[in-house]
Amino acid sequence: MKAAKTKYAEYYQIYVWELPVRFYHWINALCIVVLAITGYLIGQPIAIHSSTEASFQYWFGTVRFIHFSFAFVFFFNFLYRIYWGFVGNSFASWKTFIPYTPQHWKEIFHVLCLDVLQICKKPLKSIGHNALAGLTYFLTFLVFLFQAITGFGLYAGMSDNWFTGLFTWIIPLMGGDFAVRQWHHLMMWFFIIFAMIHVYLVFYHDYIEERGTTSSMVGGWKFIEKPEKE
Repeated sequence: MKAAKTKYAEYYQIYVWELPVRFYHWINALCIVVLAITGYLIGQPIAIHSSTEASFQYWFGTVRFIHFSFAFVFFFNFLYRIYWGFVGNSFASWKTFIPYTPQHWKEIFHVLCLDVLQICKKPLKSIGHNALAGLTYFLTFLVFLFQAITGFGLYAGMSDNWFTGLFTWIIPLMGGDFAVRQWHHLMMWFFIIFAMIHVYLVFYHDYIEERGTTSSMVGGWKFIEKPEKE
């Protein structure tokens, strides 16, 4: 009796994430981690007991300086990503983030059925961002913008920089300094929760789809399965 032959799938490579997109992703990830840690310390400062005079340590001033510095990097990195959404390849285009066709919404419900409810068996064939991921990233972009505006608005009260002075209107609009700080702090937890879900889904899709989802954000390439020949 002959043993059954094992059939292996064939794959081809496709260049999905361009270098500017990969730089944006990792710079953004670093900024979010640093901003979340320093932002938490600013909101809930810890006491450091030392025999040294407090005015000589300046550790809290250093925390604030790091927070503000990375806030500028975060903001201009975000602006560059918006620009690249108009000049980059089809996978980086702003069109992948906004569900403006019936096909996009059909794919969103398919992803919910497949990833969240896990009641669908038909695999998803999208190469770049699927429609639900694109919509989710679009919502995070809005939160990015909100955090930048409220953060610079808070910073404007202690700086004579012309750039931060452009955001002085946000404090009276949102009902005062305390309200802005509360909203700014609340959105920090949005980033933390989003990061946990994002990392889980990246590894999940890497394991299920076997397309190199994780490594693609380092090298830019994904492995796509060739259709079976009849």
